[in-house]
Amino acid sequence: MKLLRYGPQGQEKPGLIDAEGAIRDLSAHVPDLAGSALGDLGRLAGIDPESLPLVPGTPRIGPCVAGTGKFICIGLNYADHAAESGLKVPPEPVVFLKATSAICGPDDPILIPRGSEKTDWEVELGIVIGKPGKYLTEAQALDHVAGYCVVNDVSERAFQTERSGQWTKGKSCDNFGQTGPWLVTPDEVPDPQALDMWLKVNGETMQSGSTRTMVYGVAFLVSYLSQFFTLHSGDIISTGTPPGVGMGKKPPRYLKAGDVVELGIAGLGTQRQTCLQD
Repeated sequence: MKLLRYGPQGQEKPGLIDAEGAIRDLSAHVPDLAGSALGDLGRLAGIDPESLPLVPGTPRIGPCVAGTGKFICIGLNYADHAAESGLKVPPEPVVFLKATSAICGPDDPILIPRGSEKTDWEVELGIVIGKPGKYLTEAQALDHVAGYCVVNDVSERAFQTERSGQWTKGKSCDNFGQTGPWLVTPDEVPDPQALDMWLKVNGETMQSGSTRTMVYGVAFLVSYLSQFFTLHSGDIISTGTPPGVGMGKKPPRYLKAGDVVELGIAGLGTQRQTCLQD
């Protein structure tokens, strides 16, 4: 299934994409794509999409999951991206948290913060946790995944690396976490380590990669993170980016107001954002 949330910010409703690509209203069957509902999405598989109300027009698409408690990001998880950053592949995953207030819809604008000169892009595979879990083995890990989505891990590099301290303040600005459009259930993603991904700025391809080249794969990451804290329903794990970020260009290239960013992952949908000055 391809699930989504649509409507004005803060008033999103759950929906489903039918065979024709239209949005069907799921709110009679599930209050939201959040909490315990994410651990029991299988029960929605028996619903005939044609029996659901058709959503008219072209509503705003919101983040594909609600109630996220932890937005967990993995740094330097592609060897070629680590190389363009001038850093070595870490012996264990680099883990940092992105503020959940950064989460927004897939086509909501990128807001360039005041004082920013190095706002950057990062297409990433997102994992959404369904059933809570702690101390999971790799063999158990995928049973706790509700689905997958596209994430743009927008980053302000000067805030991230030149202003002292941790990466959080360069990763957590408002609208620095476009998520969706869809939450795609695992039955439609037979191998999360075989997904092509891309990103363009103003029509020019910047990133073209595949989850095949991830250093630490999906099952490993879910298991690894669960050794440190409980993974709860709705938590998002953003798994790192392939090469081609602005910081790695020669010379570096960063986003400015008016730029248009488009990105996508095979089978998981696409995003399109216009950059605005905050």
